[in-house]
Amino acid sequence: MSTTPTAVIDLDLPGATISRHVYGHFAEHLGRCIYGGFWVGEDSAKPNVRGIRTDVVDALRAIAIPNLRWPGGCFADDYHWRDGIGPREARPRMVNSHWGDVVEDNAFGTHEFMDLCELLGADPYVSANIGSGTVREMSEWVEYLTRADDSPMADLRRANGRQEPWRVPFWGLGNEAWGCGGNLRAEQFASLARQYATYARNQGGNTLTRIAAGASDADYHWTETLMRSLGDLAADPTAPAGPFQALSLHYYTMSGPWSDKGDATDFTTDEWYRTMARARYVDELLTRHSTVMDRHDPHRKVGLVVDEWGTWWNVEKGTNPGFLYQQNTLRDALVATLHLDAFHAHADRVVMANIAQTVNVLQAMILTDPDTGALVLTPTYHVFAMNVGHHDAGALTVHLRDVPTRQVEGCADLPLVSASASVKDDTSLVSLSNLDADADRTLVLDLRGRDVVGHTARVLTAATLDAHNTPERDDAVAPTAHAGVRAHPRGLEVDLPAHSYVTVALELG
Repeated sequence: MSTTPTAVIDLDLPGATISRHVYGHFAEHLGRCIYGGFWVGEDSAKPNVRGIRTDVVDALRAIAIPNLRWPGGCFADDYHWRDGIGPREARPRMVNSHWGDVVEDNAFGTHEFMDLCELLGADPYVSANIGSGTVREMSEWVEYLTRADDSPMADLRRANGRQEPWRVPFWGLGNEAWGCGGNLRAEQFASLARQYATYARNQGGNTLTRIAAGASDADYHWTETLMRSLGDLAADPTAPAGPFQALSLHYYTMSGPWSDKGDATDFTTDEWYRTMARARYVDELLTRHSTVMDRHDPHRKVGLVVDEWGTWWNVEKGTNPGFLYQQNTLRDALVATLHLDAFHAHADRVVMANIAQTVNVLQAMILTDPDTGALVLTPTYHVFAMNVGHHDAGALTVHLRDVPTRQVEGCADLPLVSASASVKDDTSLVSLSNLDADADRTLVLDLRGRDVVGHTARVLTAATLDAHNTPERDDAVAPTAHAGVRAHPRGLEVDLPAHSYVTVALELG
């Protein structure tokens, strides 16, 4: 006898706050993310503000972008910030050896990035060069950005046209130090992270959260080594963590091996389920890395920052393989919902996350057509739009019952429904994903602890698993009002179409 899946939610028992910063973004000097994505130059026919594309800014402001990571990625550990300041015509060129082996003219540098963040209303997350840079170079960059008096770097900033310092809350200490950021051993990097963090100084009223380059996937030794390097964090519950206050984690989802990651739009149903199972694996990674951190940091002073995540497919045919351009389908959108559910569940440790990447690269929010200049919002963008209500809300535990599962070769069994929820004042947002490729499903929301006096719902789905948006049809995958929510003796009953994402916004009494 089949039973109806149920989600039990105690609306009066919020847990940790879901930081809005888990909805962060990532912009690397890679392919057409910066040039042709964010940056078109003042002389472009595309509407722009000081060279920054207006429609891209407007689209990101509409989803309340909280922070933006720059300049990389692997590019960060080849980037020397002084090459990107001063008159653009006088800036030296460099080779972007990681991404396409193209020549970079440094037209988009520190001032342009900070201008972009101000236009977006987003906090800057600057990744410093540890791989090929120096401690002095990094320290002077912090001073240049954030010091207010007549110090040498503050004077240089003013000479380049910016009088007041910027606020920079997030500072990355290297990137993928185990790989493109230096091929270092964990013990080597732990010492460097402590050293560089010491010289990334708080200037005036600007306080940095220093984020050490952390592990890839299930490298728990890397996390253990970084945490051990911080000494005894348990002795004094009130003492701040130092010299760095967070460490990162990178995890990408693909349906195949690294050498053949799978196609963005041409995939089988088996590949759909394998992708979902691999995306859901992020919850295990967060649990196990957090457990390692808890052993050294029971008071949870040190944050975990998932500053690269998302799908990584084989590049689109006919595009530069070093530019990592890929389409974005309904499948990508549901990969995003699974990650965001996991971030919500681990809100007590996961303080920030950055999907890779914002424009034209990997699991992008936005695609810009190189020929027509048209802007396309991806299915993943719409997930972020539907989830704005979770920003800085209290996480609610969701107890799922009677959810069917599917066996996936090489992976843990996949529950076919995923959910998360949050509460803020007199509103609550419930997120529900039906991962079943073929079957519609009904779910009961067993809502306890507070009265529900109203509700609205939205749904994101499409006729096919590979549906995606293009300049010719930019609304093939877009959210619509969802009428499939009804009163139920326990709360509400929600229809979940096959391969869909549904959000239910509750008004609470």
